[in-house]
Parts: sequence; C-alpha cells; structure tokens
Amino acid sequence: SPPGLLLFTSFLLHVKEDRASPTRLVCDNRLIQKYIVEAKDMEKRVGQCQALPALSCPAVLPLVDFTLQQWKSKSNETKRREILCDLALLVGAAAGAQGQVSDECGARTLSQLYRHANSFLLLLQTFSWEAGHWEPSCSSHSMEQTHITSIFLTYRQLVQGKLRFFFLDLAKVLCK
Repeated sequence: SPPGLLLFTSFLLHVKEDRASPTRLVCDNRLIQKYIVEAKDMEKRVGQCQALPALSCPAVLPLVDFTLQQWKSKSNETKRREILCDLALLVGAAAGAQGQVSDECGARTLSQLYRHANSFLLLLQTFSWEAGHWEPSCSSHSMEQTHITSIFLTYRQLVQGKLRFFFLDLAKVLCK
C-alpha cells in the first residue's frame, strides 16, 4: 500500500542508529496534515459506498475524546501508550469488519484504513522510550459499534486529535 508504506518508509529513513527518531514525520507538520486529510477522505469515501451492512459482530472501538488540559498533564510515554491502545483496538476493529463486508467499495476503504492504522501502530511501537517496549496491556475505554462508518470516524478523530497533538509534543523535543 503506497500511503502506509510511505508512512513507514518516511519513518525508517529518519531512524538514528541508537534511538528511533521519527524526525521528518514529527518535525514536518505537512506530513501529519496529509494523514489527517487522508483520514477525512477515507471517511467520506466509505460514506459514499452503497448500503453497507450493519456489523453482525460489533466492532470494539476506542473512545478517543480528550480535553487539551488533561492531555497536556500526561507524559509523552503515557500519551504514546494510550495512542497505541487506541490504534490496537482500531486495527482489530478494521480486521474484524473486513471479514463482514463484501461490498468492494467498503472492503477496499476498510483495507486502506487497516493499513494506515497498522502503520501508525508499528511506527509508535518502534520508538525507544525510557519505559521500554510496549506490551499490549490496555485498559482503554471503548464502545461497541455496529456501523462501519464509526470505525472511520474514530480513526479520523484519533489522527486529528491525539496523534496530531502527540506529534506536536514530540516536535518540541526532537525538532530544535
């Protein structure tokens, strides 16, 4: 997938020997804006697909709302772990929904969302932090949804919100 591959490749091109440093992704604000636009486009595209069925097995989606004051009070490691949990739920929801969608438009767009979310998940897992590697022990707040469009809405909100603010926080440290 070119977009997902581009994201991961742009990260790998900026990895330092001793410590992962996603310099370009974090320091070039145009990249996160590009991923926000892509998330909006996917959400719009899936909304135009013909009669998508309700999911027979509900998707478990993270609750990605937050207040800026609450967000600023967290360490970058806490933010990263929270986003990883959110992404893990989203990747799982997209994977589960893929098996339930036969419509070509919906399946193709769902596959694209899965690749993008999984690329961000892999990217954030490779960061080197003082707390070590991420273990999938999430107590993320979640909800069940039967509408496929909810997966896209949640992904867009995550990229536009937590992920964007997280990259802004990292830029303060990495882009001096």
